[in-house]
Amino acid sequence: MPPTLRTERLLLEPYHSEDEEGFVALFQDTRVSQWMGDGTASEASDRALFGRIFTKVYAQDLFDVWAVRRHGLLVGHAEIKPNQIVGGHEIIYALAPTAWGAGLGTELAEAIVDHGFNTLRLTEVYATVDPANEASLTLLDGIGFEYVRDMKEDDGSTTHVLVRRRAANGKSSLAS
Repeated sequence: MPPTLRTERLLLEPYHSEDEEGFVALFQDTRVSQWMGDGTASEASDRALFGRIFTKVYAQDLFDVWAVRRHGLLVGHAEIKPNQIVGGHEIIYALAPTAWGAGLGTELAEAIVDHGFNTLRLTEVYATVDPANEASLTLLDGIGFEYVRDMKEDDGSTTHVLVRRRAANGKSSLAS
């Protein structure tokens, strides 16, 4: 099970079975899912994905996956997991549109990166982003991610690969 993480305004904790409806609603929202994986999946696929968080990811301790809460409400999803294609650990984050525009994405991404550096002891953390996802590209640039390369997807589209390296002094903050 992933550890619980707290930021100034967010709580990242393992999912509970009661989170299924909120999880499905988040992943079924095309404003969110258009930027995730292969885009919006069927509701049945999203329910199966939610189930696999418990039966595979948590049961086998594969990687860290969190429900993201604000004021007790599920407002997002977060992960950090190995990605062989990029050659390291990748962060994944999504927030419900009701949580957009308040700086919560930056707070969430920083929390995941800090976990990668300070708990998992990684020296670099990756993100993969659709080139049209300007909001995510701006957010990641603002917290120190740098463009590495493009990769071609199976459907012929392109995805940007970005990296943030741990500072030489071992700190992960931008102030270092």
